[in-house]
Amino acid sequence: MAKKASSFAGLGGLVFSTDAGRHCPDCSQPVDACTCSRAVIPEGDGIARVRRETKGRGGKTVTTISGVSLAEEPLKELASVLKKRCGCGGSLKDGVIEIQGDHVDLLLAELLKRGFKAKKSGG
Repeated sequence: MAKKASSFAGLGGLVFSTDAGRHCPDCSQPVDACTCSRAVIPEGDGIARVRRETKGRGGKTVTTISGVSLAEEPLKELASVLKKRCGCGGSLKDGVIEIQGDHVDLLLAELLKRGFKAKKSGG
């Protein structure tokens, strides 16, 4: 017969709190403030793919850059620099940089100038 845990400490740590919600099992921080998964550099082939997209955006054209193997903070800085270079807005979603408008050629040149391997993807 298995022995029952006699205290909350014997259960293995905090899993849920009404104060902060779910906690990461590795670092015991709230999931929103968890730092263990954010420091991971995404794996890939090392080639930044630049493409123009309109699908699912209400007809608006967006240039996306995927496959850049940088951690989250340097990727945010790169997105900010590229947005300033194009003179338009954009965002960073799930490791993909989205720049408003059709700027494929300009972004390809800028990424190559910064030392990234980049190529045009799609049509």
